[in-house]
Amino acid sequence: MKTKGNRKSKINIVTLGCSKNLVDSEILYTQLKGNGLSVSHEAEKDDAQIVVINTCGFIDNAKQESIDTILRYVEAKEAGHVEKVIVTGCLSHRYKDELEKEIPLVDSWFGTNELPRLLKTLKADYKKELVGERLLTTPAHYAYLKIAEGCDRPCSFCAIPLMRGKHESRPMEELLLSAKNLAAKGTKEIILIAQDLTYYGLDIYKKRNLAEFLDRLSDIEGIDWIRLQYAYPSGFPMDILDIMAKKPNICKYLDMPLQHGSSEMLKIMRRGIDRPKTEQLLAEIRNKVPDIAIRTTLIAGHPGETEERFEEMYEFVKEQRFDRLGVFQYSHEDDTHSYQMEDDIPAEEKQERVDIIMELQQGISEELNQKKVGNTYKVLFDRKESGYFIGRTQFDSPEVDNEVLVSADEYVRLGDFANVKINSAAEFDLYGSLVK
Repeated sequence: MKTKGNRKSKINIVTLGCSKNLVDSEILYTQLKGNGLSVSHEAEKDDAQIVVINTCGFIDNAKQESIDTILRYVEAKEAGHVEKVIVTGCLSHRYKDELEKEIPLVDSWFGTNELPRLLKTLKADYKKELVGERLLTTPAHYAYLKIAEGCDRPCSFCAIPLMRGKHESRPMEELLLSAKNLAAKGTKEIILIAQDLTYYGLDIYKKRNLAEFLDRLSDIEGIDWIRLQYAYPSGFPMDILDIMAKKPNICKYLDMPLQHGSSEMLKIMRRGIDRPKTEQLLAEIRNKVPDIAIRTTLIAGHPGETEERFEEMYEFVKEQRFDRLGVFQYSHEDDTHSYQMEDDIPAEEKQERVDIIMELQQGISEELNQKKVGNTYKVLFDRKESGYFIGRTQFDSPEVDNEVLVSADEYVRLGDFANVKINSAAEFDLYGSLVK
């Protein structure tokens, strides 16, 4: 990558929220570097003159974390440690007018789709020749690839369309170029992300085109694993399962947020699917791709969730025995469809329901992990920590899923694959030894 070589103020990018935000920060990082600027991501030292905060506005906790981070750097500016504080991302996109009044010491506010204007403020040009290039902030052996922006789904509780706009697929050739560039630099795992992967292609190709994209992506030399995150259940394109079953480098893994197990709640949530159809879909997925690991997320405490409907969700989780599962407390987001309903379940009750589901899932996870003891798996090693090399199987995504721990007395190179025999298991961890 050619740079101007000019010496300017140090810039530090701070990223909050999900992997989709991380990709946005990496694109900004790449553009700034390409302009010859001194830039870091999540710098350990607070020695940058300019701080760019990429915010999250998904739910209350995420919004509070974003505001706290902004205030921290505003205080640093007041103390003379920082010259400029610039805010971008989802929270800024949605609440810019209010935030400008509340926190006037922030120098500039940007939405989620204003990269050229943000670059101009940082005295940088938007370089089209860098499209498809990425400087990673993750370990070099895995990378997130965002295949679409925005969402067209009408979910009652979700503010994402308010912050990210309508669904917009990225052209397939552009994505394949990005993947080839990543593979050439040593990336072994590509994690596909979007608000809804399954909608890919409808806007630009007039059909769901995820299967074709997966087929072509899997042929790129050097990509050992391809992982799918954020698949919507309603209208799920079944042809991707045929590709997944056929191509060995597509992980037997699917992240599909289902949000609830009660048909009445799914109707209130405007999910476009009921429990019987969800159960049928899950059965078909497991039949077409045996041993697939299914990760899901649920929401507890949405308006209308009676004790009976919560019990239905509990029984749904108990019956389906998901490999991975997370639960969110319902967050009452203004301007969403659910905001018209009364948020009548106390926070303590929401948390209690979260805890009940997670306790159930903890037992399920431990039982499923115990069945892995004695088996050997291909493991990709991410880091070394507390006397262990820590990695993942194809059934686990970074940061949110199971990890495999191997004693540091044995030796592996980070970013490499190795075969590991599982010797013991806990709720969310597997312990093993290298197979020589």
